[in-house]
Amino acid sequence: MNNEMKRILSMVESGKITSEQAASLMETMEDSPKFENKEYLSRFLRVRVNSETNDNVNVNVPLRLIKALLQTGHSVASKIPQAQQYTEHIDIDLLISAIDNELVGQIVDVKLANGDTVLVYVE
Repeated sequence: MNNEMKRILSMVESGKITSEQAASLMETMEDSPKFENKEYLSRFLRVRVNSETNDNVNVNVPLRLIKALLQTGHSVASKIPQAQQYTEHIDIDLLISAIDNELVGQIVDVKLANGDTVLVYVE
């Protein structure tokens, strides 16, 4: 069973959608062409922390890796009792949807009182 089907069934199970809505989504999936925009998945999620004291952080994570980790990691983490407290409030479907809808640009922009800045964006 593919990941999209599992997500739809999970949404039915949690009461987010009805079985009729799920059936409609599954029919739409069967009719739509299967492809992933490889150009988009070659982009990166970038995290930049610029510190006034030069304690700077630069993190670059490929979206392809993030998508794979989201799809597999959440199901693994949900089975580990110690990890459930950290994952229960994360909407994995929303994050995967953002990737599937090719979200690009700035996601977070924080300027702290001490002059430090935090930027998170897809580029």
